[in-house]
Amino acid sequence: MQFHEDGGPAGKKGPETPNRLSAESSPYLLQHAFNPVEWYPWGEEAFQLARVRDRPVFLSIGYSTCHWCHVMAHESFEDDEVAALLNRAFICIKVDREERPDIDALYMTVAQVLTGSGGWPLTIIMTPDREPFFAATYIPKESRFGSNGLLDLVPAIETFWKSRRGDVRETAEQVIRALHHGQRTGTSPPGNEMLLHAAISDLALRFDAINGGFSRAPKFPTPHTISFLLRYWKRTGKENALAMAEKTLHAISNGGIYDHLGYGFHRYSTDSGWLVPHFEKMLYDQALLVTALTEAYLATGNRSFRNTAEGCLTYLLRDMRDPNGGFYSAEDADSEGVEGKFYLWKKNEIEEVLGDEAPAFINAYHVKSAGNFPTQETGQPSGENILHLTVPPGHLASIAREPEEECTARFSSARERLFTRRKGRVPPKKDDKVLTDWNGLVISAFSRAARAFGDDRYLEAATGAADFILGTMQSGTGELFHRYRDGKPGIRGVASDYAYFCAGLLDLYELTFAPGYLEAAIRTEAYFTRHFLDSRDGGYFTSHEDDADLLVRQKDIYDGALPSVNSIAMKNLVRLGLMTTNADYHARAWDIAGNFSTLVERSPAGYTEFLSSLGFARGPATSVVIVGDAGAADTVAMTAAINSRFFPSMVVIGRPGGEGPFDIDRISGFTGEMREINGKATAYVCKNHACSYPVNGPDAMIAELEKTTERPGHPASTKNG
Repeated sequence: MQFHEDGGPAGKKGPETPNRLSAESSPYLLQHAFNPVEWYPWGEEAFQLARVRDRPVFLSIGYSTCHWCHVMAHESFEDDEVAALLNRAFICIKVDREERPDIDALYMTVAQVLTGSGGWPLTIIMTPDREPFFAATYIPKESRFGSNGLLDLVPAIETFWKSRRGDVRETAEQVIRALHHGQRTGTSPPGNEMLLHAAISDLALRFDAINGGFSRAPKFPTPHTISFLLRYWKRTGKENALAMAEKTLHAISNGGIYDHLGYGFHRYSTDSGWLVPHFEKMLYDQALLVTALTEAYLATGNRSFRNTAEGCLTYLLRDMRDPNGGFYSAEDADSEGVEGKFYLWKKNEIEEVLGDEAPAFINAYHVKSAGNFPTQETGQPSGENILHLTVPPGHLASIAREPEEECTARFSSARERLFTRRKGRVPPKKDDKVLTDWNGLVISAFSRAARAFGDDRYLEAATGAADFILGTMQSGTGELFHRYRDGKPGIRGVASDYAYFCAGLLDLYELTFAPGYLEAAIRTEAYFTRHFLDSRDGGYFTSHEDDADLLVRQKDIYDGALPSVNSIAMKNLVRLGLMTTNADYHARAWDIAGNFSTLVERSPAGYTEFLSSLGFARGPATSVVIVGDAGAADTVAMTAAINSRFFPSMVVIGRPGGEGPFDIDRISGFTGEMREINGKATAYVCKNHACSYPVNGPDAMIAELEKTTERPGHPASTKNG
């Protein structure tokens, strides 16, 4: 099929004049601004018109880098015949799920209720009062293989709406009852240690011992599950948890889901062996995987984890950074209208670029003359290849039969030459909006990498992104905007903005010891609690208390592609409680644990971020205060020692040497009496509101810290000590 430059099929042109989406900022909505469908953005204007004309609403939710969203758009929304049917039967609304995750989450739950599944593009048909009675994902233009296409489906729903209004109302009422029932959590005692053990048993049953990961195809990396496994190993010393984490990280780092030339991870693998990816690259995947890889490096000392993390960070700095300091949202799966075209290689093209060095590269990266990338039509090799390894990069020398240093340099040179050739291709489109919540995850990733790897580029990236959000996206009251694009912030912040950005600020504080970031985290959490907390039943809603355009205010707890808002909020509260000794924070964290523990007990492996936070809340959790002049050699040595080890249930606070008072003493009242001992940088290691005798020197500090974190059967120190 031939395609226009805009990705639409040749011979199919939209109207010469744009529709109402042309005034929007979302790249996804703008992709549909010239559709013949009379799209409206989400808002009261569309619903009022639906009431006046007595038509149902056709809601289509997607995002700019979604492959099947593009397919449905090209097949149907750009087609005059389909558009005429949609315009006659419905009032049509387009929503960018990344701009309105609260709307997306609500109607994805509707899809689960009505169909048992979900995905994007998401299609919902509802009454003018936002009451849904039909749900689907991708719908073809024409009926095939037993599935109704839009040409048949739209007239059928139109008739159903006009002739069976009572059935419409009954279906909608059943859905609404199910939505309200799903929000009832109740209160129970917070989960105990057995809940963590149950999750490990569940994960072990699901674990793919051959390929890594915890499901059949399609496979998602779920980095927060890796982080939970690392924490469980650290807590208990159970090696099977560490082994599952290591196996999975090696598999995704070596597989086709990782871009071995330009770096960064694709969205997920369509097969069980991590070979064939869905090629879009999402900002949040990079951030979460960098965090998991960094933690794995600290836990094991395995350099390959660090190399992959730094590859992702290189990709973010090179390709995804806005000049103002924030980071863009995503890159498309498609190039020139074909999914994955930008990333695939024919064997003869590699031979042309690499010459005599091609055979070793072809062998290492499993390039075949017939190709290893299957066509969608037949599933047979297409003649094109996805680069992937079956051994860790550090073992390439054994394949090439040459010294490791020489082998590493040669393969690095080969990848660089292929990357240079690839830059001449038409690249996937970039979604250049900056989202507060996803940037919060990126701030965490860069902050943790800067601590672990000691690279000032990562420090600068973390502070640049945080300062941009604080200066452009947050008001003095703590209220956040959700999206920035074309020089303007917009859209009221949702719960994930507050939870993720607060977490990023806390990570950045532990990197810089700049009290302003800790104060900003406190301010952000305070606004979040005032306007999102369910004061009656507990937990945080996804939407602001003043938002009136949603049928039900939901609560996010399932740790799916992204960790849930309530899981992150619980961890933030534990950290703030340790940093400030304000008991209210820990009490709120404990309330979240109690509100959702009964739900989590039903399927603990689906709530791994929640369980990481629960373990942190249960303790033992440690606060370390390092007192000393910033930049002084002994202070730097202490900070470096603690940053090079994996202590997940710990917060670190910095206090300058001298009498003070300092800003940190006002925020963390318990630091006011702490001083340098013997004129040297000094560490105070505190657990259960009691601090050890102050110690000088990194070795003494680490020894004291290991006492506070040691558990029965737990190894006395990390592998990366």
